[in-house]
Amino acid sequence: MIEELLKYDTDLFLFLNTLGNESWDEFWRIVTEKWSSIPLYIFLLYLVFKKLGAKGTLIVMVCAAILVLATDQLANLFKYNIMRPRPCRVESLQGVMRFVADGCGRFGYFSAHAASSMGVAVFLGLLLKDKYKYLPFLLLFWSVMLGYSRIYLGVHYPLDVITGMFFGGWIGFGVYKLQTWANQKYNAQI
Repeated sequence: MIEELLKYDTDLFLFLNTLGNESWDEFWRIVTEKWSSIPLYIFLLYLVFKKLGAKGTLIVMVCAAILVLATDQLANLFKYNIMRPRPCRVESLQGVMRFVADGCGRFGYFSAHAASSMGVAVFLGLLLKDKYKYLPFLLLFWSVMLGYSRIYLGVHYPLDVITGMFFGGWIGFGVYKLQTWANQKYNAQI
């Protein structure tokens, strides 16, 4: 059963990966670059500050750091225990896939990019949903785009991305609950 699932995962990877063409390569490189999201994070931090003030924003920043650390370390725990090679490391795929990324790590299950972006999307989407009702959907769209960029570039299978989003979403929800508790405990302005 696992072999069949991995075969479907590889087939879906090849389908999604080969949809690309050179005219879009730079766009997806920018989407996947961690530094590209900094303007979004600054804007979100501004929205958090408007809603919660300085003390509440500090709590959110600590929670966001915990979220990113948790998703990153959980992804590494999976990667170095499951040791599934990234598609860009599989010789049988080299002639049929598009490899657009600048580099290729060793193991890919699961995607830390997908986990951390989904975690941030869920955490901040829930936090700000009452003031900005469309923001959660925009953040989820951003996270899905970032996840797809990993497939497009040839560094992750779809299952890597979906699993990362699953864990990221749960961690984002947990951190949202932690932040809510911390705001209540320390009487931050809500």
